Amino acid sequence: MPNLAIVGYGKMGRLIDQLASEYGFNVSARVDIGREESLDGADVALEFSMPSAVVENVNKIAALRIPLVVGTTGWFDHLAEVKAVIETNGSALVWSPNFSIGMNVFTRLATEAARMFQNQPEYGAWAWEIHHITKKDAPSGTLLKLVEQMKAAGFQRNIDASSSRAGAHPGTHEIGFDSSADTITLRHTARSREGFARGALKAAQWIIGRKGCYEFSDVLFGG
Repeated sequence: MPNLAIVGYGKMGRLIDQLASEYGFNVSARVDIGREESLDGADVALEFSMPSAVVENVNKIAALRIPLVVGTTGWFDHLAEVKAVIETNGSALVWSPNFSIGMNVFTRLATEAARMFQNQPEYGAWAWEIHHITKKDAPSGTLLKLVEQMKAAGFQRNIDASSSRAGAHPGTHEIGFDSSADTITLRHTARSREGFARGALKAAQWIIGRKGCYEFSDVLFGG
């Protein structure tokens, strides 16, 4: 069984620990604030910490040439720096604003809808998300990525983006197109954190033996 190091042992880290054996992993290290365990012998690391810790964690793990999956969000302003660290160390990384398989399919649907509406000027667009009150970043990295990909698909008009933070909501993302004639709404609702954990573990299986930087969509749909 390949050895898995979990870096960040909050709610997601503990859930990954519970599910790891289903994906053929032995959890060899659990690292968190005040809980330092050696990464020696790890075949892959899964990072779910906090945005401010990601760059330092990537530097440490990449220096050991341990392939890495980063599930933390809110650090993407440092993506170029992180990619450079991975390349310099000859390591490997899978990153994503969202490791839900369903969300990644949803993103493709929203992007295709944006492409189809790009030459229909009577349609305006919006993007909205809600998460639990403890989520650090707003708008979510997933929503920002959705808007970015919709624009890249050719939808150059304004996309009104907004966020809500309340309660314990695991996450809903909504994309809509509206005209005087009709409205189209696309929505993805997460029921729990389990989908994110399972997607990240799937990425951890995939990245072992590879080099370079990848997005989760590469794992699911190919490069």
